[in-house]
Amino acid sequence: MAHRRAPADDTENHKRDLFRARLDEMIDLSHPLVRVSQAMPWETLIESVGESLPLVPAGSGRRPLPARLVLGLLYLKHAYDLSDEAVCARWLENPYYQYFCGEVFFQTRLPCDPSSLTRYRKRLGEAGVEELLAQTIEAAKRLKAVRRSDLKRVVVDSTVQEKDVAFPTDSRLLEIARLKLVEAAKHEALPLRQSYARVGPQQAIKAGRYAHAKQFKRMRRVLRKQRTILGRLLRDIGRKGSLEALERLAPTLLKAERLRSQTPKSKNKLYAWHAPEVECISKGKARQPYEFGVKVGIAITAKRGLIVGARSFPGNPYDGDTLAEHWEQTDILTGVTPEQMIADLGYRGRELHGARVLHKGKRKTLMPSDWRWLKRRQAVEPTIGHLKAEHRMRRCHLKGQLGDALNAVLAAAGYNLRWLMRWLLLLCAWIWASVMSWSGGQDGETPLLAA
Repeated sequence: MAHRRAPADDTENHKRDLFRARLDEMIDLSHPLVRVSQAMPWETLIESVGESLPLVPAGSGRRPLPARLVLGLLYLKHAYDLSDEAVCARWLENPYYQYFCGEVFFQTRLPCDPSSLTRYRKRLGEAGVEELLAQTIEAAKRLKAVRRSDLKRVVVDSTVQEKDVAFPTDSRLLEIARLKLVEAAKHEALPLRQSYARVGPQQAIKAGRYAHAKQFKRMRRVLRKQRTILGRLLRDIGRKGSLEALERLAPTLLKAERLRSQTPKSKNKLYAWHAPEVECISKGKARQPYEFGVKVGIAITAKRGLIVGARSFPGNPYDGDTLAEHWEQTDILTGVTPEQMIADLGYRGRELHGARVLHKGKRKTLMPSDWRWLKRRQAVEPTIGHLKAEHRMRRCHLKGQLGDALNAVLAAAGYNLRWLMRWLLLLCAWIWASVMSWSGGQDGETPLLAA
């Protein structure tokens, strides 16, 4: 893409700007996204993540993207459930998106290549995206959407953030392992005795048909044959490969051996070839007994429902063992130490030194006011539903354990952004209703609010 020639001086730049459309003259400045943009502490945010994002060109390289642009795109991506490609395309068409990202004039070119967002996410890391979440909480404080007392009482719950993997069946994983071994041997120019290119897919189809017909004895016989084929390939590569080739193929060989030897009762199973960090988690749901991904904890304010903590927990720990990390993260992000942590019975058996844990398992020690606050425990359930349905937490498309952590926190930041916009709309509706009531408005007259 050709770049425009830089103007010779400020006069030429000023003349060129006279014919460009200013965004603040094109948009409604009372739009919720505009007001949230004005309330966000962008200077503080850019300063806090300045070590992660390149703000000045290094040497004679290309000038880096503006930090405000990158951070704004990450917010919008998860606020509106968009992919990297879609958020860049939508930014080009939407003047409100451009204003949110700090532009002054309407732009007619894509802001960046979508792959740039992947690299910037990695540079930010988990601490950087937590800062994005913290600044949405700070914006809520500036707008007086939450009080300091609201941040002292927190509801916590856990859910599963599924990975973008196919449902793991033994026959499918064994066939993928065979294909990967054949591909690796071809790359190393190792002459295999047999690749099983015809027999392998046939066995996978047979296993699926037997499982559908509930002929599990025949299905297990097919699985044994697939494991035998995989073992033959492993031994053939081991015989014909040199030491250097075997060292290069070691990760592939270890994965294939792990799949070949794992049984239904094995621990530390491999559920996806390209995502070895995926875990099998059972949450007791009748409609979906097992979910494949990582456990994620969510913390919200008990009264307002603003998300004040989000973190992934690899290894599927007991829910009660995550309370201390929730308490610590909420303290850091909000600047207010939580005094009460409201949870369900999945967190029983654990206590905190700095806060009181409330759940229904403490019936004998709960006061009437505690029971009233326990009724707010269910408020976290629709929040989790919105995170999954509207903010990209149902399936994580980012790579590795770092991708799981980044996606959970960014989804929470996107939720808070939409939460602030909804709160501003309700505030405008309340003010308008108050004015109409005070001035004795006409019957049936209703306020017209921007969508």
